[in-house]
Parts: sequence; structure tokens; C-alpha cells
Amino acid sequence: MQPGKQSGIRRVTSWQLVGAQLRHFRRVAGLTQAALAERVGVGEDTIASIEQGRRALQPDLAAKLDELLETKGALQVAVVKIPKKERYQALVKDFVQYEQDAVSLFSYESQLIPGLLQTEAYARLVFSSHYPPLEEEEIEKRVATRLDRQKILDRKPRPILHFILEESILYAELGDREVMLAQLLHLRRCMDLPFVSIQIMPRKTSKHAGLAGPLVLLETPDHEQLAYVEMHLRAELYDDPADVSALMQKYGMLRSQALTAEESARLLDALLAALLGET
Repeated sequence: MQPGKQSGIRRVTSWQLVGAQLRHFRRVAGLTQAALAERVGVGEDTIASIEQGRRALQPDLAAKLDELLETKGALQVAVVKIPKKERYQALVKDFVQYEQDAVSLFSYESQLIPGLLQTEAYARLVFSSHYPPLEEEEIEKRVATRLDRQKILDRKPRPILHFILEESILYAELGDREVMLAQLLHLRRCMDLPFVSIQIMPRKTSKHAGLAGPLVLLETPDHEQLAYVEMHLRAELYDDPADVSALMQKYGMLRSQALTAEESARLLDALLAALLGET
């Protein structure tokens, strides 16, 4: 096998097996994806994604499907038996959808402007800095995906969005001056959105609850609490109440240690005034 080439052997995931089971049970029941989706109260694309193994089957939906399809708990057992690591990896793939549907989202970032608040040029700069380097087509694909995620800012009903950023992010000299200036101006405009709150963590602080790195907390439409933590080679989405509670406590302390929203706006105003050469 040549370096960089795949072996041609396609790995079948546990979620693909669960999806195949669901597809079989649905067909035996004589239902289309649309008909099944309507009966359990989800979108047709949700059923399609689950059957293709692209989306995790959540336990509560598995219970509804078992009851409707009269499968005697087969889907619930299948979901429970999936290895925990693989279950979380599949959930991470769903994070963007959870994000788009979120009732509220809280994000702490230590190195970069959060993705939901990035300009197109800034996002392109971020992906262009990736190492090993990404192909140009992949960079453009990721930029488009990031900008598409920002539709949450136009969604109704409005979500409640809260961000905590390290002050050092504002002074980073990434790319050329115009890219960073445009990003800071966009960030300042976001501060004025009634459903967005942004706090800056000052560079001088005696204690800091976020030294372990960035995190995202979100609340689903069903009022479930999830926590998302991204690392260099992988990311994990936590749904265990004890794990989520610990990260919520950490975020609560970060909010108390950061500048208030008003102080943060004044800090950014002063920085922009200096960059624009105003007195």
C-alpha cells in the first residue's frame, strides 16, 4: 500500500450497524423514512442520518422507535452496548447540529476568536495556519462550513449566547493588520446584539479557572445540558450530568473572574481607537 493511500477496507462503525437495524425494522413495518419521522416527531433527515450511521441514535428516540416498531427494546439495547468512546465520538459529529438548535450556548476561548464570531478572512487565516497544511480546497470547505454555522445568529427564536475571551486574543498579530482590525470591529458589533454577551478575561488576574483550556456548554431544546471540549487530535462531547456540572462550575468561576460586559466593551473601544489612530 502506498503511503497516504487507504487500504480500501471500509470500517463499519457501531452506529452504522444500529442504522442498518433501524432501516430493517422500518421496512418490515412498511414505513417510509418520512412516515416514521412524522410518527416519532423528528425530521425526515434525522431518520435518514441515523440509518446511514452519520448521526447517533439518542436513547429517548430509541425508546420511541422500539415502541412504535414493536422491536421489544432491540434498538435501546444496541445503543447502550455501543462502546463509550465510540458513542462520544459519534456525538461530536452531531455537535454542529446541537449548536444550531441550542437554546443557550456558553463558550470560553483562550487562543482564538470563537468560530461563531469570526469573519470570513479571519476564519481563512485560522485554517491556513493548520499544520500539517491543508489543501486549498479543504481550507475553503472548512471556511464555508464555519460561516454556515453562524446562521445561529439570525435564527428565531434567538438563542442566548455568552462568550469569554482572553484579552491576549485581541492583541494577537495574526495575518495582516486589516484582517485583525476587521475582526475586532465585527466583534465589537456583536457585543451590541441583545442576545449576545461577551466578557474579556484580563491578562492580569490573580486566579484563573480556565487554565485547562477552551470549553463550550450548551442547552438543547429539550433542556439537556451538554459540554464540548476540543483538543489537538480529538474532541469530546460530555452528556454525563456529573461531568457537565463540573464544567459548568468552572465556567461560572470564569464569568466572575472576567471583566463585566460593559468593561469589556470599553476595553475593546479603547483598543480600536488606538488602532484607528483616534484620540
